[in-house]
Amino acid sequence: MMPSVMNDDLFDVLIVGGGPAGLQAALTLGRARKRVLVVDGGPRRNAAASHMNNFVSRDGLAPAEFRREARAQFAKYANVSFRDEPIAEITGERGNFRAGDVRARRVLLTTGLVDQPPPIDGLAPLWGHSVFQCPYCHGWEVRERRWAYYAPDAAISHVKPFVMQLRGWSTDVTLFAGRIDDDVRSALAAAGVRIETAAVTRLIGSGHQLEAVELVDGQKVPCDALYMHPPQVQVPLVRALGLELDEEGFVKLDPMTRETSISGIYAAGDLTTRVQAAILGAAAGMQTAAAINVELTIDLVTSGILP
Repeated sequence: MMPSVMNDDLFDVLIVGGGPAGLQAALTLGRARKRVLVVDGGPRRNAAASHMNNFVSRDGLAPAEFRREARAQFAKYANVSFRDEPIAEITGERGNFRAGDVRARRVLLTTGLVDQPPPIDGLAPLWGHSVFQCPYCHGWEVRERRWAYYAPDAAISHVKPFVMQLRGWSTDVTLFAGRIDDDVRSALAAAGVRIETAAVTRLIGSGHQLEAVELVDGQKVPCDALYMHPPQVQVPLVRALGLELDEEGFVKLDPMTRETSISGIYAAGDLTTRVQAAILGAAAGMQTAAAINVELTIDLVTSGILP
């Protein structure tokens, strides 16, 4: 029995984005005998990272190698294909979406997000090498070195627990905070965290390695690994679709169907949550693909398209 599509130019699912979420979704849907097209174009969010860590069986693998190996495994799934090109616009409706010359019954967005690092002098060459967002992804490699967290507003609720957990990887932790509540200051000081409230003006490094953080008063604080969570925005395609976002700017999903505010368009991975990691993106890709497959298969059977 062939995949469910009856028209050669109509895919069951168009997946936009070829990272862990998109690749896992393609594998899940491909194994469910759906005809899938993965379109992967544009800059990669983890382009600066040399290794992808904390992913069982893939620990330490380069992101580019992860993608190459994953694609190679699709050779036996003739119903899954790839295009390396960007998508500027998606139109149409449930059952008949269009993206350029592509038609698809359903769309799954796994586009990730766009990070907006602060305009700190010296940050660019260090980003992804010694300036990170996630200690679970990069902490082991720099354990027991001089760590810091940059938080212009340390009154935000996640700052205290995030900094406290860093003490599990290093005994030398500094918080660079523009504003901090007294209770947060007391708790972190009691945990042995150094607190600096002067503004950060420059990062000093050699090549890709951070060496110190310079403050507005001229003080240079030695530092080997700096963590920060800069603002993130959706990619232009997601913004153009006008999907409903939550108060933090992530795409809102129906908790059961994994569908966005547009019927027939789904999303998985970093664009939907602050909890971001490669393995979590892959897990979300499978969960969402399974939800799509159930709904789509029922639709195809009840409409008589799938015998």
